[in-house]
Amino acid sequence: MGVLLLALGGTISVPDGKRAARLSGAEIAAAVPGLTETGIPLDVRDVRAVPSGSLTFAQVLDVVALASRAVADDADGVVVTQGTDTLEETAFLIDLVWPHDAPFVLTGAMRQPAMAGADGPANVLAAVRVAAAREARGAGAVVVLNDEVHAARWVRKTHSTNPAAFASPSTGPLGHVVEGRVRMLPAAPRHAPLPAGGDPARLAAARVALHVVTLEDDGAQLEGLEATHAGLVVAGFGVGHVPGALAPRLGTLAEHMPVVLTSRTGSGSVLRHTYYAPGSEADLRRRGLIDGGFLDPYKARVLLRLLLASGAGRDDIAEAFAARG
Repeated sequence: MGVLLLALGGTISVPDGKRAARLSGAEIAAAVPGLTETGIPLDVRDVRAVPSGSLTFAQVLDVVALASRAVADDADGVVVTQGTDTLEETAFLIDLVWPHDAPFVLTGAMRQPAMAGADGPANVLAAVRVAAAREARGAGAVVVLNDEVHAARWVRKTHSTNPAAFASPSTGPLGHVVEGRVRMLPAAPRHAPLPAGGDPARLAAARVALHVVTLEDDGAQLEGLEATHAGLVVAGFGVGHVPGALAPRLGTLAEHMPVVLTSRTGSGSVLRHTYYAPGSEADLRRRGLIDGGFLDPYKARVLLRLLLASGAGRDDIAEAFAARG
């Protein structure tokens, strides 16, 4: 019983930004006012103290395996503290494979512990409450900061420094922590988890590129991509548009690998059949691109790589994006 707390580094563990040493998970927990008074038993462990931008898919999946063993041993839930730079991506990767009802909560901090108004302690306290809450069971992986609970599927980091940086632009929060009580809002049912294991070599080989479309983009940066990558995510303009000159290049790539179309805007869905000009969403779908739906480019890349690593073919990939996008 209780909550497993795993420390992965990040701003929440940086004492003052001037020293290379990081706070341990025990030190992070000890600095949280009121944590002991919750009565929630904690098993605190250090995993690796690295900036979140240096995490790999394999390392995150190793954390999932460790958390799964703890849940099998009767842990009520899991909290991971990590850097916020890649928090939305690691949370979505975990959510795709997390097979348990027990909550998997990710949190961090926007301000270092020595800064005025440091947010790490409050975020850890809220995260532990959510991980132990019966109301949060079945929600999968969630991100908890600023007393808000965000579904991994929708959460985005929307500001570089603000303590209220995390939001779910398309849906709003999944829940709130109010006066120490976890209040969850109605949520759509989760999909069946994808395989989390597999051959590490296949995961390493499932390289997925991300191309953000810009004004007068002619695709020169994509030359030779089919020889080095197994898939591509395109972050198009608005509802999923690219310059007309880029469309043929994307169509050629789609003959060799899965190419997923998303929007670079940060919220909302790409369209399917509203516009038909060269480079429009309808034109790109005709050329073989896969509709990414509401998934932002970063999460679409996570899903595509996991599917490729599992050996999914193009039809299976298109079906998965249709269901999860």
